[in-house]
Amino acid sequence: MGLTYEIAAGRVLAPFFGTSLLTWTTVIATVLGGFSLGSAVGGVIAEQPRKEALSNVRSALIATAVLMAVSPTLLGLLYAWGARGTDGMMISVFLVFFPASVCVTLPSPLLAKLAMEARPGREGSSLGFVMAAGSVGAIFGAILAGFVTLPLIGSTATFAACGVVALLCLALVRGGEPGSPGVIVAAAGFVAFAGLAGTPACQYESGLSCLRVAQRGSEVRLISDGTIQAAERITRDDAEVELALSYTDWIWGRMDRDLGPDPSVLFIGGGGYSLPTKLLASRPDAQAIAVEIDPLVTDVVRQNMPLASKMIAQTGYDAAEPRAGGRLGIVHADGRVYLNETQQRFDAAVMDAFSSSSVPAHLATRETFARLQEIVDGPVYVNLLDAPDGPLVRGVHAILRELYPHVDAVAGDLNALGRTNVLLAASHRPFEPLETTSETYGPVRISDARAFSDDRGWVGQR
Repeated sequence: MGLTYEIAAGRVLAPFFGTSLLTWTTVIATVLGGFSLGSAVGGVIAEQPRKEALSNVRSALIATAVLMAVSPTLLGLLYAWGARGTDGMMISVFLVFFPASVCVTLPSPLLAKLAMEARPGREGSSLGFVMAAGSVGAIFGAILAGFVTLPLIGSTATFAACGVVALLCLALVRGGEPGSPGVIVAAAGFVAFAGLAGTPACQYESGLSCLRVAQRGSEVRLISDGTIQAAERITRDDAEVELALSYTDWIWGRMDRDLGPDPSVLFIGGGGYSLPTKLLASRPDAQAIAVEIDPLVTDVVRQNMPLASKMIAQTGYDAAEPRAGGRLGIVHADGRVYLNETQQRFDAAVMDAFSSSSVPAHLATRETFARLQEIVDGPVYVNLLDAPDGPLVRGVHAILRELYPHVDAVAGDLNALGRTNVLLAASHRPFEPLETTSETYGPVRISDARAFSDDRGWVGQR
């Protein structure tokens, strides 16, 4: 139950603070800190008279159930009250997830004590069995959260399910004062209400993504973990495909200038499939492979983004099982894994993979781009979200400067957090000037820095 709660905590944070090494480190440290304090306090409780100790354990289980079930609501309230940035994330994690982590481990020392008292003279093996059972339970809880509950019922219901398990454990605590049935019934009712009536953290949710679709005027936006991941402008069926996000306009302008009439282009990161759709609509002889780690993203695009959905229906195919006539191969896999395994060659590549509002660290290393260089004969286009001369931009720019003689960089307008889309284009040949100058994106100077590697890579930011 504790590990299920911990993994669900990392998942429910994503819509508010994104997913990064920082968020997961904070969650793990906070929950483990709660486990430690709970074990220490539980040890003191275990030394109390039996009836008093059992009563306190029952209270701890009831508190665990309520605190776990209410966690998503508390997180949403703190965010609504202004919790932002790294500091807001750390405070929110502590206030929301630390108390339940303390309560959930309070019964453990008493259970260990009872197990040893039940087998006089064999205290060592009894304690070992209790610890092993705890480890097995943690493994089962982690698997249950990652493979079953989060993908199937979502994070809000997963927290409520953790609360239900805590209440069911009351039946195993026998002896001592029975406790108030009214309190137990009230707690059970609250947990059930939280699970059934609580607002889901995500409109669409899998173990990898927390997605929401929003329509603003003629635009349909795909929002992942609170960050706009893709957008499509709805037009007449016979109209030209229009790109809704300014950064895709610049990348497409660069691709349109650099590529021939029948290029083969690799897209690492499917997102809304807007650039592959634009490429294939503009160049009838072009081919594309889009690598998207989460099948849910593709399903949501099919359901909500008409132009991309139409292109997938007309020309899409499973790239693992190619069929005749398909021009848009779709691969549901991690981009790095695909790069390592593919034998196919391409004329260009677009690196546009995101986890929340940050590039996955293993896709921003020297080894990744060196492998990309081996299979891509032409230019590589990279989309980053950072300050114009931020650490992520500097590290990736350093990689490209090592591998390619020609690297162009542009940046857009800053958002409220001082970040923007920074776009890099790298090639073995000089870039020809674009025929039209973007009013949104202009050249940016990037400082020298250490190139990221698999050993010393990007750690993410908030």
